[in-house]
Amino acid sequence: MRILITGADGFVGRHAAAAFRKAGHAVIEAQGPNAASQRLDITSPTSTADAVRAANPDAVLHLAGASSVALSHEQPLQAFQVNTLGTVNLLEAVRRHAPRARFLHVSSGEVYGALTPSVQANEETPRLPTSPYGASKMAAEDAVDQFRRGYGVQSLVVRPFNHLGAGQASHFVVPSFAAQLVAIARGASEPTLHVGNLEPVRDFLHVEDVVSAYALLLERGSPGVTYNICSGVPRRIRDVLDELIRLSGVKVAVEVDPARLRPAEIPWLVGDATRLKALGWAPTRTLAHALEDVLREVQGR
Repeated sequence: MRILITGADGFVGRHAAAAFRKAGHAVIEAQGPNAASQRLDITSPTSTADAVRAANPDAVLHLAGASSVALSHEQPLQAFQVNTLGTVNLLEAVRRHAPRARFLHVSSGEVYGALTPSVQANEETPRLPTSPYGASKMAAEDAVDQFRRGYGVQSLVVRPFNHLGAGQASHFVVPSFAAQLVAIARGASEPTLHVGNLEPVRDFLHVEDVVSAYALLLERGSPGVTYNICSGVPRRIRDVLDELIRLSGVKVAVEVDPARLRPAEIPWLVGDATRLKALGWAPTRTLAHALEDVLREVQGR
C-alpha cells in the first residue's frame, strides 16, 4: 500500500512512518513547512494538491496539525487555519487527485470536552470542546463527514486520547517534566520541579499502540465510522508525575507555577475503545514503558 503521511516529521508521524515501512508499505512523507525537504504547507491549497498528486496514494494518514491545546488559547486563528482549513485543503486534494484513497483523519479526544467524572466517552458521546484546539478538530471532523457524504471520499475519523513516547515536543506536559528532572539530575537546575495543575485525569497510551491502531484502521476500518483510541484507564497527572519521578531516581520538590496553568482546563477526559477493540486492537505497552522512553530520549539529548 502507498501511504501518504502528512505531518510525517512530527511526534506521531515519525513513529508511523517507521512502523508502516517495517510492515512493507511504501511511505510518502509530507513534512511540515519548516522541514528541510518534503515540505507541505497544509494551509496552502496549491501545496497540498501538489503533494497528493505527486504521492498518488492508496491511503492517507492525516496527522499534520497545530497540536498544542495550550497554544491554541493564545493563537486560536492558527488552530482553525491549520486544523480545520488545512483538512479541507487535503480533502479537496484527495477528492480531485486520489479519489479512491482511504483517508484516515486524526482528530482528538479533546472534542468531547469536560466529561462528568467516572464517565468514559464513546463515539456517540456529544462533542463539547472547551478549547480552540478541540473546536478546530470538531469542525474538521464535520468537513471530513461532508466530503464523504457529498463527494465519496473514503474517510474514517479517529479520536486518539493522550499518548506518550520518544520524540514528543518539550512543551507537552510529560516531556516538560522529564526535561526538568534530567536537568536536576545533571546539576544544571535547582531540585524544584515547576508544574501546572496536577489534578486533571487523563487517558494515556504509548504512541506505538496508537500507531498500531492507525495501521489496523487503514486496513480494516469502515469508512464513515469514528473510532476512539484510548486505554480506558483514568490517571491523574499527579500520579503520572510521581511515576516519572520514581523512574528518574531524582529527589525533588514540586511547585505550582501559575504561568503553567491553562484556561478552561478539563478535569476529566477518559475514553472507551470498545469499537476499536472489536477489530482486534488492544494496547500492548504500559504507561511505565512510555515514561521510560520519554526519559531515555530526553537523557540522550
